[in-house]
Amino acid sequence: MAKLQTLLKDTVIYGLSSIVGRFLNYLLVPLYTYSMTAESGNYGIVTNVYSWVALLLALLTFGFETTFFKFANNSGANAQKVFSMSLQVIGALCALFLLAIFTNIDSIASALDYSDHPEFVTMMAVVVSLDAIQAILFGYIRYSKRPWKFACLKLLFITMSIAMNLVAFLLLPWLNKEHPHLVQGYYDPNNQAYYIFLINLICTSSITLFFIPELKLYRPTADVRMLRSMLSYSWPLLLLSLAGILNLHADKIIYKWLVPEERGDVELAIYGAVVKVAAIMAMIMQAFRYAYEPFVFGNSNQKESKELYAKAMKYFIAVAIMAFLAVVFYMDILRHLIAPGYWEGLKVVPFVMMAEIFMGISFNLSFWYKLNSETWWGAIFSFSGCAIIFAINIIFVPQYGYMACAIASFAGYFVAMLLSYIVGQRRNPICYNLKEIGTYVLLAALLYGISYIIPIENTWGKIAFNTLLMIVYLAYFIKKDLPLKQIPFVNRFFK
Repeated sequence: MAKLQTLLKDTVIYGLSSIVGRFLNYLLVPLYTYSMTAESGNYGIVTNVYSWVALLLALLTFGFETTFFKFANNSGANAQKVFSMSLQVIGALCALFLLAIFTNIDSIASALDYSDHPEFVTMMAVVVSLDAIQAILFGYIRYSKRPWKFACLKLLFITMSIAMNLVAFLLLPWLNKEHPHLVQGYYDPNNQAYYIFLINLICTSSITLFFIPELKLYRPTADVRMLRSMLSYSWPLLLLSLAGILNLHADKIIYKWLVPEERGDVELAIYGAVVKVAAIMAMIMQAFRYAYEPFVFGNSNQKESKELYAKAMKYFIAVAIMAFLAVVFYMDILRHLIAPGYWEGLKVVPFVMMAEIFMGISFNLSFWYKLNSETWWGAIFSFSGCAIIFAINIIFVPQYGYMACAIASFAGYFVAMLLSYIVGQRRNPICYNLKEIGTYVLLAALLYGISYIIPIENTWGKIAFNTLLMIVYLAYFIKKDLPLKQIPFVNRFFK
């Protein structure tokens, strides 16, 4: 139980940066959607560019974030040497990438349909390169068990970003309207995407300065044997990561190629905005992942490790389902995070959130092949799901639009999760408590069904009714699996 409490503590701290940071970042969603109408398609451009960024980040990190944890935790390993090798490889990849971008900028911008704004490509190329290097640096902080520095840097980035966005999307437009002479020549109200990308570049560059102490630990290393071993372990992770990113972002990358040009940017803007409403699931999974990855590798040699993994899976699913119910039950409130012009896309949120849950379960299931250095299994599972996502998108998006994107993600992640569980139970069985997990799933499905079926026209009446349903789930969770008497501070009330 003590180790699970350690996992919980680290998850809370990492979650402080992830959940609170993402919550603060939510403030940008209404700012963007109320500033950029769906019809303008500007938010569609932002969605498309950041989808490419996510794909490139997977390529440039090359699976070395997880590879670092694996090799640093090996018996007798020199963690600083592993860190230096990881930083050396990723730094070299980023240098080559930037060289390719800057020497072919015009052709690349034209291929991406941004020939009028090649600066979008150059700015985000620098951002994604810095992010790839920071992935290793943040990984070293997590390995060193310094969650507070991790959290502070993440929150600093968000705080800087929000402040600059408020200037760009509130102050500058006001000045342009009331005192145009003050901003004439350096503010363009028709090029709002530029300010989003520029702010990202400034914030990412600034955060890099706080890693100087970690960068000083780097020592050039020419250990070819270590490099071969790390690359052998990481390249299947690269494939796994690419498949995962394609599962998340392929629809946003190819969307404009599947629908008529006049619909592409507008529908992509709507889809990209409503997906943000479902981002609470991504917050929970990210916080859990940051704590769970070093937890798994650090306890892999313990006799009770499989029992710990099984319990962690149950708690993850219970909390993820709770988050799902919270979002769908309070959609009448959460929809105001985006402008009314985007509300027509909210019907995809339940499908997107379920896909996120399946992805989180797949992540939890993935450690049997990561610990056994059989990471190519993960690539097989993910590409199987990816194939389904591509097929559904290509076949159905031209007719059904972004609704097909959401259903494709749901189906693809479900298949990947199912394959991972079936194969994992044969090669490295873990006794998951399927009965208790199934009870949570059935209870949530019943409560969601009741909320959906019973018509209540009054908005506040509906919210009150859904709150009662939420209390039912919380009461079951607390009674069944939340040991309040063992939680610090809370246990004082039971004495």
